[in-house]
Amino acid sequence: MQIITVPLTTPAYLKAYIRQPDDNTPQTTYPAIIIVPGGGYTHIPEAQAETLALAFAARGFQAFYLRYHFNTEVSPLLPQPLLDLAAAVQQLRQNATAWHLDPNKIAAAGFSVGGHIVSTYNGSWQEHWLQQAAPDIDLQLNAAILAYPVIRLDAGWPAADKLATLSAQPDQFAADKLVNSACAPTFIWHTADDPLVPVQNSLYYLNALAKNGIPFESHIFRHGPHGLALANQQTAWKADADQPHVAHWLDLAVEWLQDTLA
Repeated sequence: MQIITVPLTTPAYLKAYIRQPDDNTPQTTYPAIIIVPGGGYTHIPEAQAETLALAFAARGFQAFYLRYHFNTEVSPLLPQPLLDLAAAVQQLRQNATAWHLDPNKIAAAGFSVGGHIVSTYNGSWQEHWLQQAAPDIDLQLNAAILAYPVIRLDAGWPAADKLATLSAQPDQFAADKLVNSACAPTFIWHTADDPLVPVQNSLYYLNALAKNGIPFESHIFRHGPHGLALANQQTAWKADADQPHVAHWLDLAVEWLQDTLA
């Protein structure tokens, strides 16, 4: 495996985990996934992001994670992280041959506020202000995964003081209101009792996907704290974050991706 750090607009970067084709198999290209981690728009948990990327790499993906801009680096922060994701998609499509990936099989997986980035991007990629970031590149995702995502900035997270650092017009970044016919198929999961980002966020988005005829799959698990990541011992940040039932989400998502990207 080749591990590469690709600079974007400083201090953003893309970390790549590139597998080489196996000479014993006919496969020469692989689907790709960009992990967009959480962190409350103040940081990203890099070790967790790498663990998530490697989990997908082990399942046959060219895997990446995105270090996007934080609210201490741009004010107001939004929409800069969406531009960072556009730059990441641009890098994947421009380097598809060198990185042995299929440019028509690119997914993004957003966790918590990373889910806010992916979901708002999913509904905004065709907008002129985003297209200007990479005018000669197809910026559309082929699939999206949202894990316990923030969808609206007025649905339980963030508090007012944090919101002021993100946007003066939060309605413009309500992802469910941006859903349109150009959105990618979406896999979404949440826990019903998430204490930080209420499950209502995911329900808003699911309803919008259904109204717009966008293919989706959803899993609302009975119990689990926020920030579960893989929901196993590998990423458990406290005892209750090891949730074997919720941990099934990864295999379900990979099966869904295989069908969706086929």
